[in-house]
Amino acid sequence: MTIIRVNGAASNSISALDRGLFYGDGVFRTLRLKHGRPLNWQCQYQKLRQDCTRLNLDCPSDIFLSHEIQTLSSLQPDGVVKIIVTRGGGARGYAIQNAQQATNIVQISPAPQFDPSYAYNGITLHTCQLKLGHQVLLAGVKHLNRLENVLAASEYESAHAAEGLLEDEAGWVISGTRSNLFAYRQGTLYTPDLSQCGVAGVQRDRVMTWAKDRGVECKVIQMRREALCNMDEIFLVNSVFGLWPVHKMGDYLRTQHPVAWQIQQWLNDENNQ
Repeated sequence: MTIIRVNGAASNSISALDRGLFYGDGVFRTLRLKHGRPLNWQCQYQKLRQDCTRLNLDCPSDIFLSHEIQTLSSLQPDGVVKIIVTRGGGARGYAIQNAQQATNIVQISPAPQFDPSYAYNGITLHTCQLKLGHQVLLAGVKHLNRLENVLAASEYESAHAAEGLLEDEAGWVISGTRSNLFAYRQGTLYTPDLSQCGVAGVQRDRVMTWAKDRGVECKVIQMRREALCNMDEIFLVNSVFGLWPVHKMGDYLRTQHPVAWQIQQWLNDENNQ
């Protein structure tokens, strides 16, 4: 069951004039809910506020969103929370001054069921043909314009892979279609530079925190797929599935993922959430 509140009231509809629908003019966050508790809430809210600031959107307060989640979680205490903030309705035209009051949507859906082997044995990662375009002003932001990801997802689904690898128009590795990417080689973690495109997720920040706290060097770099294939380990993270090691990607094949397993255990520890 999916349950939704819009602007503080139980509802599953918005105005047909909403700019989120017209132009993708908004941002969102997705996070896990366990036993009525939104995981990593302060980190998630901070990201939401930062993204709203980047797009000059009115961000709902922590108190308001916490109340909305609490209200919904009394009906469904476990699942996936999605928070959407749009610029709201308004007159026709792109100009921001045409916008009215922001639209705030909070929904809880059942958690998706993934193959349990993905978390330990790893996944097959398909390299997508679609290339991400550059837009510095939107880089890192989890905005509503996700059509690139929609098209890329159809590629890996037809290839019977669990996730798709995205590169940008210059051929640099960026991320998965719904996840951030890390690689490990000889004591150093690597993660792609997201200054031109891509989404900087909460789990990406958490892995970088894990590395910093343990004195493990973590480099943000531009990386080609050929270099990625030479890494000792590759893994993907997001707030819904957690961490998946990569078992196979083209000629890359790994069956042991000791660093990924260690980070995975830390991410899943309730004391760190």
